[in-house]
Order: sequence, then structure tokens, then C-alpha cells
Amino acid sequence: MNPADETDLEIQKRNFRYVQIDAIGVSIASVAAPFLPVFLTRLGATNFQVGLLSSMPGITGLVLAILVGRFLQTRRNVVPWYGLSRLLFLSCYGLTGILTLLVAEKLVIIATLAIWAFATLPQTALSVAFSVVMNAVAGPEGRYALLSRRWAIIGLTGVIVTFIVTRLIDLIEFPLNYAVMFMALSLGGFLSFYFSRKIQLPDQSAPPLPTSRSPRQNLMNYVQLMRANPAFLSFSAKRFVYFFAIVLSLPIMPLFLVREVGATDGQIGIVNMTLTLIMLVGYFLWPRVSRRRGGRFVLLATTLGMTLYPALSAATPRIELIILYAGVAGLFQAGLDLVFFDELMKTVPAEYSATFVSVAQSMQYLSMILAPLLGTWLANYIGLGGALWLSAGLRLLGFLLFLKPDIRGRLFRRVEHASDK
Repeated sequence: MNPADETDLEIQKRNFRYVQIDAIGVSIASVAAPFLPVFLTRLGATNFQVGLLSSMPGITGLVLAILVGRFLQTRRNVVPWYGLSRLLFLSCYGLTGILTLLVAEKLVIIATLAIWAFATLPQTALSVAFSVVMNAVAGPEGRYALLSRRWAIIGLTGVIVTFIVTRLIDLIEFPLNYAVMFMALSLGGFLSFYFSRKIQLPDQSAPPLPTSRSPRQNLMNYVQLMRANPAFLSFSAKRFVYFFAIVLSLPIMPLFLVREVGATDGQIGIVNMTLTLIMLVGYFLWPRVSRRRGGRFVLLATTLGMTLYPALSAATPRIELIILYAGVAGLFQAGLDLVFFDELMKTVPAEYSATFVSVAQSMQYLSMILAPLLGTWLANYIGLGGALWLSAGLRLLGFLLFLKPDIRGRLFRRVEHASDK
């Protein structure tokens, strides 16, 4: 092996290590995420306000994602933007805790929503930069290996930290307990920032995107670029449907646990901890399944399996059963995370990765705008349980869309076989 190859291999190993250490910091801070809608609910927030927390990132992302993608497409190196956007986003947990202590209690809901409205700006940049950086670090053959280990580390760290939080959060009066938790967990953002900045990627010189002074012509240039990659459009459209179904249930589940099930903060933490703990098993299981059965099998198995969590929770609203269902969901969620990323990046041209990822993210953000608000609005008429059933039905529809090529292929083979006779 020549010295240049040895140097590249050493850089690749260091990058792999930095990605995993970055994951520890991300996980520490992200433990606070499931508690945000619960925090607002306990403050007396309306269904609409809780839904707004989930939909705001979609509003900003839909408006800015393609612009962010165009900006990152022109950067020689995306890593500094990845690190900075991660730090700004995770620091918003700490800012939430600080303002909870400083402002009057009746204003905390508005202050929290304002903070997370700002957080959508770095969150949009992060959503695009993450896929670009992880894909560059992993390479075409290493996405399952890199991300399964990264997300396993995030899961393990999350379980440990969530266990500590659930043991302590009920010992302090509300809302001080949430303020302390948000501030302490946000420190993980600084650990993430320090190590993510150390990732070394070669400078990129991407082919320039066609530009015009006419917004209409610029839009047509994007459309032509997308139409030249039909596999990307097909997968992104199906992923949009499935992601819509998942996001629809995000504000519903904490409301369901608090109002319908009567779960305590500690029990809600156990639900999240169980889901995360079983995801660790999934991150080791699904790469092996993918190697033996292929990515398509993983895609179909996980999209079908993820329909169970909202359906079973709505059917039997008992906390001990929901904890069990969360474990089942965690197993399938791990595979879904891995296969969605891998299958998407297979359809993305390497030279236009930031551009195509930003378009895919825009479609996700559209669902993040519509789905939470639709779910919380419909919950006023069909109940929280009914909204969970709707989420399960839409997930099943998404599974059928992914299954469709297999159905058509079997029918074609049967017709072909009959004609041979």
C-alpha cells in the first residue's frame, strides 16, 4: 500500500470515529426532544399549539431547503456548515430551559414556540448537510455500517440518559424540572460541535447548476434535472406518503399518553426508552438481514411493521401494553431509518448530492407542515385514538405503494408464463 492510500485510510478511520463521538453529543441533547410536546401539554397548550411545534420545521424547511441545498452545492466543503448548524439547533434546548426560568409562566408557551421557530433555520441546514456528510464519509458501500453503528450509539446513549432523566424528573416540581433537564442536556451540543468539526472530507468541485434571472426558468432547470432521474422522483414520492403518516402521529402520541392513557412523565420516559433500547437490537439486526435478503426486503418489512404501533396503541390504551408496542416499533424503526437513507442515496447523483437531498427534504418538510396540523385538527372530531388509526392506515398505504412494483412484476411474469404455454 502506497503512502497516499495509507493516509486516505487513516483519514477514513478518523472520520468514522469522529462521526460516532459526534453521535454521543447528539444523543445526549436529543433525549429532550420527546419531552418538548409533553412540556407544552402540561403547561396547558392547545392541540393546535402542540401541533405547531411539529409543523414549524416543515414551514421553514419547505421555504428554505432548496435554497440551502443550492448554497451548500456551491461550498467546497460542507463539514463546517454541518457542525455550526448542529450546535445552533441543539443549543435551543438550553435556551428553552433558561427562558422557562426567566419569563412569566403564562408566557412560557409563547417563548418556547418562538425559540423553536428560530431553531427551524439551523435545523433546515442540518437536514441537508447531514445526508451529504454521512454519505461522503460512508461511501456507496458503507452506509449501513456507518449509520447502524452511529444510530446504535445514539440509541444506547439515549437509553442511559433517558433512564437517568426519568428517575430524576419527578423529584423536582414542574416546570423547574423541565428547565433543568433542557439546560443540562443541551451541553451535548458542544460535544457534537467539537468532534463534527474534525471530520475531514476532500474539497468538492461540483458542476454548476444552470442559472437564470428568471425564477420560472430556474424552476424549469430544477424540474429538468429531477426528471432526468426518475428513480429519485419515484422513491421520494413514496417516502413522502409514508413520512406524512409518521409525522401525523408525532403530536398525537404525547397527547394520547397524557390525556387518554393518563401516563406520568416517568412512564412516558419509559415508553421512549423502550423504543430506543429495542432500536439498538434493530441496528445490528437489519444490516445482516439486508446482506442476506436485500434492501427491498428490509424496506417492505419495516414499512409494514411500523403500522402496528399507532394501531395497537389506539386499540388497547393501557400504558403497560403501549410500552410493549413501543419496543416492537423500535425494532422496525431502526430498519426503516437505515433503508430509507440507503435507498434514497442510491438514487441521488453524487455530483448533485446537496441539490437532490434538499429536494427530498422539501418533500418531507411539506408533510411536516400538513400532517401534524391535520392530525391535531382531526383529533377534535375523531378523537386522539381515531387520529392514531388514521396514521396506521396511511402507513399501510405507503407500504402498498412500495409493494406495487413487486405486484406488477409477479403479474407480468404470470402473463408471460401463460403466453409461453
